[in-house]
Amino acid sequence: MLPTRKLRVALAVAMLYSAFILMSCGGTSSSTSGNNSSSSAAPGSVASSGASPQAMVVVVMEENHGYEQVIGNSAMPYFNSLAQQGALATQYYSDVHPSIGNYLELTMGAMPTTDDNFPGVLSGDNLARQIAATGKSWKTYQEDLPSAGYLGSDSGNYLKHHNPFAFFSDVVNDSTQAARIVPFGQFGADLNSGALPSFSFVVPNQIDDGATCPGSTNCNDAAVLGQADQWLRSNIGPLLANSQFQSRGLLLILFDEADSSDTRHGGGHVALVALGPKARAGVQSTALYQHENTLRTICDALSLSSCPGAGASVSSEADMVH
Repeated sequence: MLPTRKLRVALAVAMLYSAFILMSCGGTSSSTSGNNSSSSAAPGSVASSGASPQAMVVVVMEENHGYEQVIGNSAMPYFNSLAQQGALATQYYSDVHPSIGNYLELTMGAMPTTDDNFPGVLSGDNLARQIAATGKSWKTYQEDLPSAGYLGSDSGNYLKHHNPFAFFSDVVNDSTQAARIVPFGQFGADLNSGALPSFSFVVPNQIDDGATCPGSTNCNDAAVLGQADQWLRSNIGPLLANSQFQSRGLLLILFDEADSSDTRHGGGHVALVALGPKARAGVQSTALYQHENTLRTICDALSLSSCPGAGASVSSEADMVH
């Protein structure tokens, strides 16, 4: 039998060894159990609880149709099936007419211009700046964009005022950031290779977004919406089926503004649908939301340390998304 002094030393060593093994196997003390992910958080970001992976957010923009024109409309069977599967905002209102103010509110939380022909550069805070500040990635996928990094004016069915990132000084003055403005064809390639960024801003051209007649100026509204619906089915269907998206995705499909005759809350009553594992399936929200609330939802989903403009002072759409 060991002498008393040697016995005490042996017991102390054994206790220290046991504690070391417990910590090595993932044991935590009460002082760290509330948040064990801060060491891996991106610079400037809000540390997550570690309970779920960082969201991958995809926003798809549609055009110029009010809530009552699209929800329940047989011309858009695919979109309405998504509205039933996901979370639907029933009291969502755009901010202004015409388009550009809504695109800017959604990405800046401000409307420094409401002129669709605005030729300048905007230096205010914006999503591109905040996403870059946290070390995350973004791209805007613009259908019919002439080339990656294109900052010029309208081209064919591509409309610059539907591309807010092309106005931001952070992008205009930085070729690396400008290269994140890409033709929509890149979306499928990035999806298939697992290379979608943290934030994707997807904009169909003016024929595929519900704004303009496909191939003719004499078509009716059912044809316009039918074209937009088919585009969604063909291009967004694969996203929803993608394994990467299914693990951490949030898809937001929304209309920039209602018909110009509807000026309620500025830009009229429109639809927003949220889908994916980060959305609350089957929910119909009756909260009053506008584009700045969607901006805040994007900021929260990406754990940005700061949200631009009005996005910093409004609520997120937490009844629709996790």
